[in-house]
Amino acid sequence: MKEESLVQQCLNLLKKEDIKNEIKLISSSLFDFILYDIKPYIYVVIIFIITIVLINLGILILLFFLLYKQPNNKLNI
Repeated sequence: MKEESLVQQCLNLLKKEDIKNEIKLISSSLFDFILYDIKPYIYVVIIFIITIVLINLGILILLFFLLYKQPNNKLNI
């Protein structure tokens, strides 16, 4: 009788439904724990990005306003 390799034994073990369910349960719990820990940092990054976009938009509006008000602009606005 030919012995199965260690890799093949592991693959056969992973094909069982109860093992699949246990792995899913452990991985989902781990993912939820990690997401719970980094969620405040995600909110901070989102607020930081929105702030940067608003500042850039304000600078762009001021730039167009100042270019429009100059008497000798070469843009023919």
